[in-house]
Amino acid sequence: MISTAEPHSLIKASNDSERFSCKLYDALWAQYRSRVEYVRTYESVVSGANATFFNDHIALRSLACQNPRSGISNISRVFEALGYRATECYNFEDKHLGAIYFQPPNPQLPKLFISELRVHELSTDSREIVKGCLASHTDHVTDRMLADLYRIEQLPASSQEKLLQATIGCFQELPWELPLQADVEALHKESQYAAWVLLHGFNVNHFTALINSHGVPSLDNIEKTIDALKKAGVPMKQSIEGEPGASLRQSATEAVQIATTMRSSAGAAVEIQWPYAYFELAQRDPFQTEDGKTIRYEGFLSTQATNLFEMTKH
Repeated sequence: MISTAEPHSLIKASNDSERFSCKLYDALWAQYRSRVEYVRTYESVVSGANATFFNDHIALRSLACQNPRSGISNISRVFEALGYRATECYNFEDKHLGAIYFQPPNPQLPKLFISELRVHELSTDSREIVKGCLASHTDHVTDRMLADLYRIEQLPASSQEKLLQATIGCFQELPWELPLQADVEALHKESQYAAWVLLHGFNVNHFTALINSHGVPSLDNIEKTIDALKKAGVPMKQSIEGEPGASLRQSATEAVQIATTMRSSAGAAVEIQWPYAYFELAQRDPFQTEDGKTIRYEGFLSTQATNLFEMTKH
């Protein structure tokens, strides 16, 4: 079986900044892949069909607060220092969410979809839960780190490696104390998104296979890929977001549940099974503009993304 253990290492990076991004994504992918078993099934399906995997985008979540100051910028500045630029904004009024699509400096690198929950729009009880948890927030992204990322070409290899490990920690280490189980369960009733972030921090929410990269007739559209995954035993989202012929069509596996650590009312650590992440599929077919140009839509559609947010509901 062809392994996608380090899929971003296959990208032709043109400088140290892009190589650093690839190493960062492969480290995040390794943890995600070990937790989301459906990814390994996808690998088997793709390998059996002699198809190719290409990561379309990575999704990350955050909480927008003023004290401590947090939100999309907590995450995005890392990638902006590596050459990414904000391209489109999205709003999800019913979920109190906003998101920004960040375009990579190299089209072979994955796009980023970073969202945030507007905590001030929640009820008083939910705001107090979030405020209590974020009181212990430690921002691992420092000004020095951002400066080093921006000037990474000037750093020796040993310093780049230390910077890489520190950057990985920004996403894989919970930036606040473990939340209380009662708080997580109460918060989930109003916002499953908020409960998810309290438990998982800035960990990757999902990676995404680009259907158009498969390169074989047996997996050349989203329907065929979903059918292949279902036959391999993967539970899938019941519907496809986007009609046939749309510029973007999406679906996903169900979210896996993992043992997640919280605190009991007595302060003891307890493990509870909680939704973590899913594996997404995206099909982006070329289309003709009014002036006759053939292009491919690289952004996102709010009406489709809003339903995918629900995949991590407990």
